[in-house]
Amino acid sequence: MGFRFGILHRCCRTRARVGQLQTPHGPVDTPRFMPVGTMATVKGLTTEQLAHTKAQMVLANAYHLHLQPGEDLIAAAGGLHRFMAWDGPILTDSGGYQVFSLSRCNRVEDHGVTFRSLRDGRTIQLTPESSMAIQNRLGADVIMAFDHCPPGQATGQEVETATARTHHWLERSIAAHNNDRQALFGIVQGGCHGELRRWSAATVCSHDLPGFAIGGVSVGESTEAIQQTVSLVAPLLPDQKPRYLMGVGSLGEMAHAVAQGVDLFDCVLPTRLGRHGTALVAEARWSLKSACFRNDHRPLDATCPCWTCGHHSRAYLHHLIHSRELLAASLLSLHNLTHLQRFCNAMGQAIAEGTFSEHFTPWDPASPAANTW
Repeated sequence: MGFRFGILHRCCRTRARVGQLQTPHGPVDTPRFMPVGTMATVKGLTTEQLAHTKAQMVLANAYHLHLQPGEDLIAAAGGLHRFMAWDGPILTDSGGYQVFSLSRCNRVEDHGVTFRSLRDGRTIQLTPESSMAIQNRLGADVIMAFDHCPPGQATGQEVETATARTHHWLERSIAAHNNDRQALFGIVQGGCHGELRRWSAATVCSHDLPGFAIGGVSVGESTEAIQQTVSLVAPLLPDQKPRYLMGVGSLGEMAHAVAQGVDLFDCVLPTRLGRHGTALVAEARWSLKSACFRNDHRPLDATCPCWTCGHHSRAYLHHLIHSRELLAASLLSLHNLTHLQRFCNAMGQAIAEGTFSEHFTPWDPASPAANTW
């Protein structure tokens, strides 16, 4: 099966839409949140548990898998799907985000990026060509073009340079990509600068690619700046192609982005919060470390269908956290990921039923209608 994206329903008052992306490893219903499994694992969860959250597509990272265990070993195991025992679709990030997140240990040049590995100190050269080669070997369904993601506080000149470099690297990524069973997505950069974003969207979308992403958000800028960028860029992307907002996973930001026509999301937030003893309940974040949960024998969220909420109490989770038991992180991550999938499903249902603009725009966590999901 090749790649197809079809739009099934549209909201008449916003740009929100329900779609389905067909991949060689099955369909992805949109809008959809993709859990982050950087090292070919969503931290603390088996793939069976991950499937129970109703996740359909997961994200892994080419740079980190290149360092350990290496793309050749994964290819010898039959590819990333077999290696991590996940039968559904997988997306791999190109390593472009690490240009930002590991800026303290890399050097960026027009040819590519030289990293000093924090694992063993060795030098790694990542280029559009090597990123494509790594991702082709990993065998994910969707792969990302290598891009230069600047920090939110970068100057206008720095962002312009990074954006031009991203465009040049996209051309090289397209030329180097050689696996027709993988869909290559281009990435729009430009920081918080409207004209740079328009230029980047026009340049990236001039290539007939299977999908497009909005990158360079959630890198130190305000929520308002993120929303302004999404509102500007999303309508500039091809209507009949999937649109992916990288690195965003809060309910308010996802609801706003879906209203602008975004289809896919990813973020480390739900599992990172879980590892630190925090649960997502409605729009709130509850620290289960708090003493108020010590004798609270109610389920974490009585409306949630996840294993955690169906079998364990707030008091038990509080006990696990204070006992430093690993199970606490797994149970909270399981709940948090289920929470985001439920939210995406609720948005999709509201779009199909014609009630999205009533319940989700603007997103108001205090509204009774917003919490019916």
